Order: sequence, then structure tokens, then C-alpha cells
Amino acid sequence: MSDQGNGANTGGGASVSINTISGGSQAFGNEGIAVSSNVSANSTTVVASPQYADLLASVRRLRGDLERGERTADDDVLDAELADVEGEIARTGRSASGPLARVRDRLAEYAPAATAAASVTAVLQALAQLPQLPG
Repeated sequence: MSDQGNGANTGGGASVSINTISGGSQAFGNEGIAVSSNVSANSTTVVASPQYADLLASVRRLRGDLERGERTADDDVLDAELADVEGEIARTGRSASGPLARVRDRLAEYAPAATAAASVTAVLQALAQLPQLPG
């Protein structure tokens, strides 16, 4: 962020001047929330809320768990739906209720292996925290 002295004067002694913002995330106002989660050295995912950050981390953990061991057709379908949600959150910071509901429903009927059970529970708990996804 750079200030070259040409900011807007609010009359109360405060001023704001933003010439450049590179990387990271910004939030303004009383209700502003900015959460930034580094996913690699060259990219940053900015999520809409801490709930989406939790969901994104849980989805990634579950996808990693699914990579271990023998995969079934059900694992492949679940992984594809998780990839859709992960990609949408990584691109936009949130996910629409349709993909989230599909993942929730798939996990509810999914019979996870013991190695993935904790990750399945974590994703379900993270989904339950999102207000746009009614139970």
C-alpha cells in the first residue's frame, strides 16, 4: 500500500489514500472480514469467511485421505464433487449451495474407510456452519 499524500480528506483529520494493493486481502467497515489462506508460494486463496476457510481445509484434507489406499467408484465420485467445491472456493472465496448440498448428501450416504472417517466428519461439521445450506 502506498500513500503519496493525495488521499481523500474526511474533515475529521483522517484521510485514506490507496494507490496500489498487491496480494493479501482487504476488508473495510464495521462488519468487514478478510481471510487469506496461502495455498502455495505463488497463489493466494481469499475466502469469504472463516467458515469457508475451515471448509476448504477440511475438503483438502479429505481429498488427501481419499488418495491413500484402494479407491472405489464411490471414492471417485466423492472426490470429483469435493474437487468442484474446492475449486469454486479457491476461485471465488465461497461455493454455491447446490455443490455444497451434493457433497453433504454424498457424505451422509458414504461409508468411509476408517482412514477417512475423521476427515468426513470434519467436512460435515464445516458444512453445518454455513448459513446458506439448510439442514
